[in-house]
Amino acid sequence: MKSKNWITYATITTVFWGIWGAFIETPEKAGFPATLGYCAWSITMIPCALYALRLVKWRVDMGRKSVIYGLLIGILGAGGQLILFRALETGPAYIVFPLISLSPIVTIVFSTVFLKERGSFRQWSGIVLSLFAIFILSYQDPADQTVDNFRWLFSSMLVFFMWGAQGYFMKAANDAVEAESIFFFMTISGLLLIPFAIGITDFSRPINWGSSGAYSAFLIQSLNAFGALMLVYAYRYGKAIVVSPVTALSPIITVAVSLLVYSVVPGAFLSLGIVLALIAVFLMA
Repeated sequence: MKSKNWITYATITTVFWGIWGAFIETPEKAGFPATLGYCAWSITMIPCALYALRLVKWRVDMGRKSVIYGLLIGILGAGGQLILFRALETGPAYIVFPLISLSPIVTIVFSTVFLKERGSFRQWSGIVLSLFAIFILSYQDPADQTVDNFRWLFSSMLVFFMWGAQGYFMKAANDAVEAESIFFFMTISGLLLIPFAIGITDFSRPINWGSSGAYSAFLIQSLNAFGALMLVYAYRYGKAIVVSPVTALSPIITVAVSLLVYSVVPGAFLSLGIVLALIAVFLMA
């Protein structure tokens, strides 16, 4: 945690989120709703926040800027997850996921315009390649899904903007707020939105509260939570225009884990995304 090398934290985030992505559907398929999975994620943020605060001797910046930035960053991330559930209820996943996966575009544009971040030609080449790779890696098989209306589009675009803006504000807050305090308020934001997640949960269906449902959800969501903590440090020491696309390449790890665990061999299209992603990371890092 004393390292100031952004790539260390970005890599940890990418790996943890990649493993999380490989197993995230396991509790849901076992009968534990994704909305309650959100609640599990919010709760697993608590030990990560305590760990972070312990590093700074339990010091929390309670200044106005700190509170505003922290809660804003947290609500943009956690709120985006809840809105994503709504988008997936009314829209096709094979369009929704590739669309929101390009949220680093928002981070890059905002950070370039408002934070005046600049990158070398090599880094920009990697950024452009990474966006193509992210889109390809997030592609979902249509599987005979049809699009009856476009009500889901607004929700998808809102998530796209919120997650992109979160990366920008996470970097913009560096001058005013310590990383540990940012994560503390992110945790508070996630917990505050638990009632909304419970409110949109369908309790008329059986819920698996056992080891394959609730317990596994907490274990899997802890990977997401720790990855989020590492993301805060990645933005602390790295450029937002680079950190954002690098950490969005976690599907590479998801594919690798799926290959090992489920013996799922990526097709030509997915393989192209992996190759582009690896080249992009090399150029950016």
